[in-house]
Amino acid sequence: MSVPISLGPMRSNAKSSLNGSVDHSLVGEESQEAPPMQSYLFLTILTCFCPAYPVNIVALVFSVLSRNSYYQGDYEGSRRLGRKALHVAIASIVIGLLIVIIFCIVHFTTMDF
Repeated sequence: MSVPISLGPMRSNAKSSLNGSVDHSLVGEESQEAPPMQSYLFLTILTCFCPAYPVNIVALVFSVLSRNSYYQGDYEGSRRLGRKALHVAIASIVIGLLIVIIFCIVHFTTMDF
């Protein structure tokens, strides 16, 4: 005849009160995963090749600040700074394209006689 082996009380993340009811609102609070990092560092590095230099540097600074906030555990601040880095990088690309287009128009429409 086999004797069942008791491993002790089963532990769970749910807390129980004295009357035996279980509080399920606390289940899973301890195992929060970090959201994915969105600092757009690669995009901001690519924008450094556009001719809108002060704007490029601002986008790069926001991206680096976003990464620093993420590694310090400030996920909301990281998300906010990453979104700013994205917007400034897009503005840098647009400004850079406008500069290139204006330069090409001026260059090819002037005639030397």
